[in-house]
Amino acid sequence: MYRPPMPLWKRILMGIAMVIATVWLIFPFYWAIITSLKKPADVFKLSFIPFLQFQPTLDNWRTEITLRTREVFGGLSTSFIVAISAAIIALIIGTLAGYGLARFRYRRWKNKDIAMWILSQRFLPPAATVIPFFLMMRKLGLVDTRLGLIIVNVTFTIPFTVMILRDAFGELPIELEESALVDGCSPLQTLIWIALPLVAPALVSAAIISFAFTWNELLFASILTYSRATPMTVEIAGI
Repeated sequence: MYRPPMPLWKRILMGIAMVIATVWLIFPFYWAIITSLKKPADVFKLSFIPFLQFQPTLDNWRTEITLRTREVFGGLSTSFIVAISAAIIALIIGTLAGYGLARFRYRRWKNKDIAMWILSQRFLPPAATVIPFFLMMRKLGLVDTRLGLIIVNVTFTIPFTVMILRDAFGELPIELEESALVDGCSPLQTLIWIALPLVAPALVSAAIISFAFTWNELLFASILTYSRATPMTVEIAGI
């Protein structure tokens, strides 16, 4: 179907509208860039064109890059150390606890009650425990330390590792472990050489969950740290 060409005046108006819309969208970015190149005395002057209306400088960029680089690398190193340490400790404790709940039966305090008590640690709002944790860490001298962050994060990630690994161990045929015991393996050797390789995917999942929760934690990190052991979440929140 033939369509007549758009009149010239319409094309001119459309071009003008597109130019105005483009300038409207780009101008905030341009303003931010030129403001970063101004000296403190020029920031409050209405100037748009570098070298003509003001003399640009890179001092702001040098200062900011130096400061932020130090903060970012410090935050990243703290986050990695705390997250990896908390994940390893939670994985070790969760493996032993999960295996015990899956393979042994307790009488006075039943397995179901123990599992519910462990899981209930996640039911309590973290904000309700901030002050007790802060008082304990201050008493132990662990405020603004990586060790204090590791202890706090291990406390809140253990329930996940215990529940994941309890279910994983519970799905394994117990006959495999009984055969290893008959062949002369000790219970610890049975756990290390038989059970753990079979639940390797669950171990990886528990480690990733623990690492992710610790890496993203902000509430306790913002309360328990202020200069020496601030993780990346606190650095980002402060930028």
